[in-house]
Amino acid sequence: MAYSHHESPETLTPLLEDDVVDSAADYKGLPARRSTSGGWRSASFIIGVEVAERFAYYGISSNLITFLTGPLGQSTATAAENVNIWSGTASLLPLLGSVVADSFLGRYRTIIAASLLYILGLGLLTLSAMIPSSQLQVLLFFFSLYLVAFGQGGHKPCVQAFGADQFDGQDPEECKAKSSFFNWWYFGVCAGGLFTVSVLAYIQDNLSWGLGFGIPCVVMILALIIFVGGTRTYRYSIKGEEESPFVRIGKVFVAALGNWRTSPSAIASEEESRGTLPHQSSEQYKFLNKALLAPDDLMKNGKMCTIAEVEEAKAVLRLFPIWATCLVYGTVFAQSTTFFTKQGATMDRTIVPGFDIPAASLQSFIGLTIIIFIPIYDRIFVPTARAFTREPSGITMLQRIGTGIFFSIISMVVAALVEIKRLQTAEDYDLVDLPSATIPMSIWWLVPQYLLYGLADVFTMVGMQEFFYDQVPNELRSVGLALYLSIIGVGSFLSSFLISIIEDATSAAGQTSWFSDNLNTAHLDYFYWLLAALSAVGLACHHISCCKSGSECVNQLCSVISYVREVLQIPQESLSCTGSSAGKCDSVPSLRFTIWVTCLAYAKQGATMDRTMVPGFDIPVASLQSFISIVISVAIA
Repeated sequence: MAYSHHESPETLTPLLEDDVVDSAADYKGLPARRSTSGGWRSASFIIGVEVAERFAYYGISSNLITFLTGPLGQSTATAAENVNIWSGTASLLPLLGSVVADSFLGRYRTIIAASLLYILGLGLLTLSAMIPSSQLQVLLFFFSLYLVAFGQGGHKPCVQAFGADQFDGQDPEECKAKSSFFNWWYFGVCAGGLFTVSVLAYIQDNLSWGLGFGIPCVVMILALIIFVGGTRTYRYSIKGEEESPFVRIGKVFVAALGNWRTSPSAIASEEESRGTLPHQSSEQYKFLNKALLAPDDLMKNGKMCTIAEVEEAKAVLRLFPIWATCLVYGTVFAQSTTFFTKQGATMDRTIVPGFDIPAASLQSFIGLTIIIFIPIYDRIFVPTARAFTREPSGITMLQRIGTGIFFSIISMVVAALVEIKRLQTAEDYDLVDLPSATIPMSIWWLVPQYLLYGLADVFTMVGMQEFFYDQVPNELRSVGLALYLSIIGVGSFLSSFLISIIEDATSAAGQTSWFSDNLNTAHLDYFYWLLAALSAVGLACHHISCCKSGSECVNQLCSVISYVREVLQIPQESLSCTGSSAGKCDSVPSLRFTIWVTCLAYAKQGATMDRTMVPGFDIPVASLQSFISIVISVAIA
């Protein structure tokens, strides 16, 4: 390391060591310095790029079903299936793009290449909307549509991972900033989407589809210029000399499979011989510990699996139960751009005489909700929750995901109730057999389901982004974010699969399909109730998968009992949790926070009610908390 001629190494070295970011380089290939690279300055460039990219993506996806049922003349069910298949493909392709980035090109080069492919696809899409209706138009349209999907597949996971790379997770201040980055990242994404669905949807419906697709193409060109403009400020991850993470993790699974007959005693002996402490080897997926055993020839060549590699494989494997339980959320996610939009198209959309709001523009309420609530979440909720839970992010990532799934269930319930109201209105006004007639019911009835959906996104989408980025090795961060995106992709495919199965089942023997082209005879409400039920099952499975073991759930219950005892000053012998290890449960702080908020809400509610016991004596609101201790005492007895 070079030193200045005017300063001695003794005075300069501590400063440089403090300023240099580990495993990161600047644009010249030199060690990245904290003071001149990365941080919010670099992240702002990248967030700006993502705002533009989401503008382009939503400019296509938000109103795609209208183009398919309009200029291309497809049925509602076929169009919804095509939208879901394309959306699913676009969300799964990041798995391919992330592998290319993490193993070959690197994130920066992959973003450049993907952006050029993206721009080409948008240009061809614009051309397809301008040529006369023909088989050529259909072929060019779908070719360019999937070209955009491939561009998005390389762009999406790499840009977000590259943005998070601008913060050093080993530095306390930058670590907090990284958690905040995911909130503001999604804020920017939704800001771009908000403008798109409110403006481009109107242009596409009322002016020109060619112009509506051409504007996103111009915006993507500007995004690429912005990204290249920040090149000198970025931090670039340095790949070490060690094996590829894919090879390391694959080697563990192969070795464990090869030793599948090995007895637990042999594994225990191997762990003991290596001096493995209990806390160094997680209790989950202990079958992978068989990879620690290797034939003598491999041991001599130093090719045996290390404890660190086994734990790395376990960390990746641990993602999949969470991934699976979030799939139903991905299915719900697909509805806002398909059936929600078709619902709105049948309703009264008049704002002022002569101007009808595009049905797709109501999706802007999702973005608006996110834009409003993310600052509240980041600046108010997180600091408040942190004071009670001592979690840097307020609540854990898994708790945040579960909360969002709960809000998605409420959104589906509200959507079903509104659809029942819409069908009843159509029947009351004898419009059931008039599919092109406008139902005399304001489109604003749909707003609550969009708002709840946006609130669910604030919790689940951001929580999944942070979780899948944080839980994988550094070299696989793009793959981690691609796994998060694949939830939306697989969810879209599941939605398409459900629609196909239900369409066939409900239209058999001449019956009316749930997804009839005449939505006044269809039953979207049944579909929404089904999704709400599936989401409830998914939420229950999510909670189970979050518990590391059955004893953890017992510890959570003991923690609740212990805290209630503390709050209500009940003698310890009355509510003891003998033998429990409640203090070791990660969920204790959040449970205490939940109880505190609930009691506070109940107290505020009770303060507004009649509390008179006898004339001249009002019962204190807080005294009703004694019923908690009564219930617990009865249950314990």
